[in-house]
Parts: sequence; C-alpha cells; structure tokens
Amino acid sequence: MVSRTPTKPPPSPKLGAGSVTPSKPSPTLVARRGRALRRRLSPATTKRRGSPLKSLASATAAVAASLDRSIRSCRRRCLKLFARLAVLGSPRKRRAAAAGFQRLRSSSPPPHPPPPPSQNPAVRAQSAALPPPPSPGRRTLFLDLDETLIHSQTDPPPSRFDFTVRPVIGGQAVTFYVVKRPGVEAFLRAAAEIFEVVIFTAGLQEYASLVLDRLDPDGEVFAHRLYRGACHDAGDGRLVKDLAATGRALDRAVIVDDNPNAYALQPENAVPVAPFVDDDNDQELQRVMAFVDVAAWYEDTREAIRYYKDLVTAS
Repeated sequence: MVSRTPTKPPPSPKLGAGSVTPSKPSPTLVARRGRALRRRLSPATTKRRGSPLKSLASATAAVAASLDRSIRSCRRRCLKLFARLAVLGSPRKRRAAAAGFQRLRSSSPPPHPPPPPSQNPAVRAQSAALPPPPSPGRRTLFLDLDETLIHSQTDPPPSRFDFTVRPVIGGQAVTFYVVKRPGVEAFLRAAAEIFEVVIFTAGLQEYASLVLDRLDPDGEVFAHRLYRGACHDAGDGRLVKDLAATGRALDRAVIVDDNPNAYALQPENAVPVAPFVDDDNDQELQRVMAFVDVAAWYEDTREAIRYYKDLVTAS
C-alpha cells in the first residue's frame, strides 16, 4: 500500500568550517548582461564585415596610386638632377647649349670640306621611312654623327686622332682624320640596350658609312642608318631631319643633335648637345645617357624632354 504522506525534502548539507556560500547574481548585474547580449544579437547594431574582394580591390587601387605617385616623383627628381649635371660643363658649352634652345642657327659648318664644284657628286636620294620596329613599344633614339659622336677633318692631320677613313667622293679619294667623342663606345652600347638606335646624319653616305663601320664593327648597335639623302632640303641650304617621315611614333622618339636646324620640324623631340671638336674632358654623352635612361620611363618622351629643357633653361 502506497503512503500518501508527502515526502520531505532532504535536509541541506551542512557547510563545514571555511566553506563559502555561493552568492546569486544580483538583479542589476543580470539586467546589464541581458542588455549587452541583446545589443550583440540585434541586427541594427551588429557590425558587418566588409567583403574581402572589395577590401582587396581597395587595397590594390591604393597601392597602385601610391606607386604611380612615387614613380612620377622619382622621374621629376632624376630629371632635375640630370638637368643640373647638364649645366656643369664649361661656360662655352653652356652658352652653346642655351643658344640651341632659343634660336636656330642660320647655317652650320659642313662636317668636312666639300669637293670642288666640278666634282660635286649627286646626292643619292634615300627614303627616310624605316621598317617597322621589332618591338612595337620600343623607343627610338636618333643620333647625329659629326660633332655629336665624332669630329673629323681632312689634311693637314691633327695632332691627335683615333682613326682614318678614305672614302671616294666625286671620283677622288679623300682622307679624313676622325676623333671620337669621349665615352662614345660606352654610350652607344648602353643606349642600344634601351632604345632602337638609328643614325640620322647629313653627311654623305660614302663618308659616313665608313665612320659608322668603325664605331659599330659588329653591327650590333645601329638598327638603321639614314644619310644626307634622307634629309629634307629646306631650300635655303639647310638640311632638316623629319622624324615624322621615318614612320616612328613621335611620342616615343628622341633626337640628339648639335645643330638646331636638323630638328627644326620637331624641336620638342630634341635633346641638344654642344658641338664636339677635340675636348678631351667633354662629358656631353655621359649627361645625355643619364637623361635618356630616365626618359625611357615616360610614356611620352616629349614630356621628359620638355621638363629637362625647362630645368636647363632655368639653371
């Protein structure tokens, strides 16, 4: 038979000495914890994390913009430095270079004495159009020859010269004594690694081709050679080198020449140099190489040339 008497709950265990009675959390503490939990779970206040793709895109754009600013700043600093170097030459060279920016010389001395009028050879016409460049994005460096890379003269021989050439001009063999501009070999090798190097000279092919064979005996530097026949006759005795006729993009072309008449059609593409005669301490080619090294970073080489000229003129 089951007893209906209620069962008493078991007595609470007695606490021994040193025991601590567990305390219940206060109502205030419970309320605070509840509010904090509701805030964490509430959609209105939950902080949403951004999309990883968006964060990556933003970071990439920021890095690209920072790199672009750094490159532009580096270009400006390098050009400013090289422009200062360009005016460290002798006063005579500084005057000659400054004059090249401000005016066109009415006439330029011929690179060598012409043959007698009765034996004056007919200049063979040459198309200035060049074959397409092997690399479409490669920039082109047009170089003058006489008084830019070398200086030559006929008899009497100078006290010092590097080599001789003996072309036949108008049926007569003529000896030319050639002096190389200091640093020309190193300049040509370095330039050919960055640019498509094209010789554009107003000299006769019979003479200039022999000189160029001595400067580039293995044919590894000069991609093309343009002679007097490829120049444009301005009608007043001036020979102009039209870069547009070569088929090269003008925003990727630089011409280095000592004669402002030569680049009269595209002065914005020109880096003038002082004429070279026989100065053993000449450093023009070192300065030009420093400049074209930086200009190769520009999408439009005319921008680099313009900035360079402004700095040289201001100095």
